[in-house]
Amino acid sequence: MTRQTRTPTLFESLIPIIVLVLLLTLNVFIFSDDATYGSNQLALLFAATVGALLAARQGFKWQALLDGIIKSISSAMAAILILMMIGALAGTWLISGIVPALIYYGLDILNPTIFLFAAVVVSAIVSLATGSSWTTAATVGIALVGIGQAMGIYEGLVAGAIISGAYFGDKMSPMSDTTNLAPAMAGTDLFTHIRYMTLTTVPSISITLLIFLIWGFTLDSSSKMDSILVVQEAIAAKFTINIWLFLVPAIVIGMIVKKIPALPALLTGTILGGGMAIIFQPDIVLGIAGTTEANFFTFYEGVVRAMYSETTIVTGHAMVDKLLSAGGMFGMMNTIWLIICAMIFGGVMETSGMLERMASSIVSFAHSTGSLVASTAVTCGFINITASDQYISIVVPGRMFAKTYRDRGLAPENLSRTLEDSGTVTSVLVPWNTCGAYQAGVLGVATFTYLPFAFFNLISPAMTIFFAAAGIKIKKLKQDAAT
Repeated sequence: MTRQTRTPTLFESLIPIIVLVLLLTLNVFIFSDDATYGSNQLALLFAATVGALLAARQGFKWQALLDGIIKSISSAMAAILILMMIGALAGTWLISGIVPALIYYGLDILNPTIFLFAAVVVSAIVSLATGSSWTTAATVGIALVGIGQAMGIYEGLVAGAIISGAYFGDKMSPMSDTTNLAPAMAGTDLFTHIRYMTLTTVPSISITLLIFLIWGFTLDSSSKMDSILVVQEAIAAKFTINIWLFLVPAIVIGMIVKKIPALPALLTGTILGGGMAIIFQPDIVLGIAGTTEANFFTFYEGVVRAMYSETTIVTGHAMVDKLLSAGGMFGMMNTIWLIICAMIFGGVMETSGMLERMASSIVSFAHSTGSLVASTAVTCGFINITASDQYISIVVPGRMFAKTYRDRGLAPENLSRTLEDSGTVTSVLVPWNTCGAYQAGVLGVATFTYLPFAFFNLISPAMTIFFAAAGIKIKKLKQDAAT
C-alpha cells in the first residue's frame, strides 16, 4: 500500500530556510571568514534534518527522501569531478610557470596614466588565472591599493576597480568554484555556462572599463611602481618566463571553443602543464619532490604532488608567496564538501515538495521571462543579505527555480547565468556576507566605501534582467528536452 503524502504549506516550506539563515548568520558571527570551512556545511545538514522531519510529518518515508538525496548528489557529480581536475590543473599550471607568466605580463599592463583601467584589467587577468577573487584581492589587490594611495586616488575608487576586475575573472574562470557550482545547480555544463555568460558579462565589463578609463584620465596618477616591480622580480627570480608557456592555455581555450567536453580539456591542460614544468622549471619540480636528483621518478613525483596537494613557491616575499600557491585536488575538497551538503539539503527540499511550493509562490508573480529572471536575481540578492554566503545564494535559488525554467521552456544556462550575474557578484557588496567582510578586511577599505565604485558588480544583475526583459539571446529548450 502506497503511503499518502500531502503538499507542504508555504510556512512549512519556509521553516528549513529560516533555520538555515539563522545558523549561517550565527556562523558568520562565531567563525567569521572560516564559516565556509565546515560550519556552513553543518548548517546545511542541520537544516536538511529539519526539512526531513517536516517531510516525515507530510507522510514521506525515509527511503524516499534518501533516494531524493542520492539523485540530488548525482546531479552534481560532473561538477565535483571537474573541480577535482581543476585542482590538479591549478597545481601544474603553477609549477610550470603558466600562472606566474600570466601574472607577470598582466602587471606590465599597469600604466600610471590609466591606473584605474589597468587595475581592473590586472585584477581580471589574475582572477582568471587563479579562479579566485579572494586570492586576487589578498595579493595583487593589496599592492594596487598601496599604489593607488601613493597616487592620491580615493581608496574606495581603487578598491572598486580591483573588485570589479576580480569578480569578472571569478565569474569567467573555469577554475572558479562558483563558476562550477552555478551550472551544477541549474543543470547545464561548465563551458556552456561560461559561453552563455559572455553575452551579459562582456557588456557589463566593457561599461565598467569605459567608466574607469574616463575617470582615470581626470586624475593625476604619476607614481613609482615599486610594488609591482617587487612582484615581477620575485616571479622572474623563481621562474623561467617566456611566451611558450602560453601555448597550454591557448590549447585548452581552443578545445573549449571546439566544444570538447570539460574533463578531457582540463585533463589535457593538466598533463601539458606538467610537461611544461619539467621542461622550463625543472628545479621547482625537483624541489617539490624534495630532491636534487633529476630522473623520471623524481620528476613524476614532483608533478603528481603538485596535482593532488598544496603547493607554495617560496620567494622570500610574503605577498608573492601567497599569490604563487595552489591547493591541488586536496584544496578542492572543502568546496566539494559544501556542494555535497548543499545537494543533501536540496534533495530533501525538492523531494518533499518544499522548493516547488516556495517557487510557485514567487513565480505566481512572474508572468514573463523578464519577471522570472528578475525574481531569480532578487532572490539571489536576498539570500546574500540574509544567509551571508555567496554559495548559498547560488544553491538555494538554483534548486528553487530549476524546474520552473524547464517548465517555461528555458534552457538551464539562462538560470545558471542569472545565478552568477546576481548571486556571485553581489555577495561582496554586503558587509556581513563572508565575501564583503573578507574583501573589506584584506583591502583595508570598508564595504560601503567601495560599494558605489564596484561598477561591474552593480551592473551585472541589471544587465541580466535587461537581457531577459528585452528578450535578447534567451535560449529555449529543444522540444524533446522540454518534455
